[in-house]
Amino acid sequence: MFMNNDFMLYPNFKMKALTFSYDDGVKEDRAFVALLNKYGLKGTFNLNSGLMAKEKRIDDKICPEEIADLYKGHEVAVHTVHHPFLEKMPESVIATEVLDDRRNLEKYVDYPVRGMAYPFGTYDERVINVLKAVGIKYSRTTEVHHNYILPTNWLKMPSTCHHADGRLFELAEKFVNSEPKKESRFTTHGWLFYVWGHTYEFRTKEDWDRIEEFFKLVSMRDDVWYATNIEIYDYIEAYRALEYSVDLTKVYNPTGIDVYLIHNEKNYKIPAGQVVKF
Repeated sequence: MFMNNDFMLYPNFKMKALTFSYDDGVKEDRAFVALLNKYGLKGTFNLNSGLMAKEKRIDDKICPEEIADLYKGHEVAVHTVHHPFLEKMPESVIATEVLDDRRNLEKYVDYPVRGMAYPFGTYDERVINVLKAVGIKYSRTTEVHHNYILPTNWLKMPSTCHHADGRLFELAEKFVNSEPKKESRFTTHGWLFYVWGHTYEFRTKEDWDRIEEFFKLVSMRDDVWYATNIEIYDYIEAYRALEYSVDLTKVYNPTGIDVYLIHNEKNYKIPAGQVVKF
């Protein structure tokens, strides 16, 4: 719920958020996660539990025993057990592919797995309806919009761009050098920069150097919240759940997450479970 005169900030009054989403659980994830950690960045890794390696470092995939340590501090999410075209499957198979992947991955992490990326980026309304029924809160597509807007439908979630997009650095320069609230008087929320890809696409030293150059540009900034996909989802949904009094002089936060906003040009923190008077 966005009030006309309110502006959504991210935690600790930050105006921007950055997140990453990478698929398939391949061996290059090890080097990629190490780079994320080096620069204080956070991402989501969408894994196929039925296509993993049997033992560490014996093929091109990670193995289940690596999950807890490798992705610590990041998010593990569903990519289905076997990576099928879900829209071609019966609903019972869709449900099994997603639920079994959740169940398998949850053996290795200490939280419920609630996020997802579509295999091949394909889906239809039947798939979406099944995801709603089996507890998936968001699912990333392969669609891009070259902007920093928030998702309007979490189960059709687009991204800002792929990491190999020719506009990556153009978008990054604007992201770090501009202020969302000053871009347009119609802007009602902080920016979300969302990058996706597969780490096996980093095939050469030049590929790795390019992504590290991007990391250097966007990292270690006081005005950016570095978060996983599920952290972004939970926070935005908490903001949208705020309940205002009829005269807009009070706001209640019914969630368990502190929310930050600008109201009439003044910063406010709306603590979890509390009412704040403007």
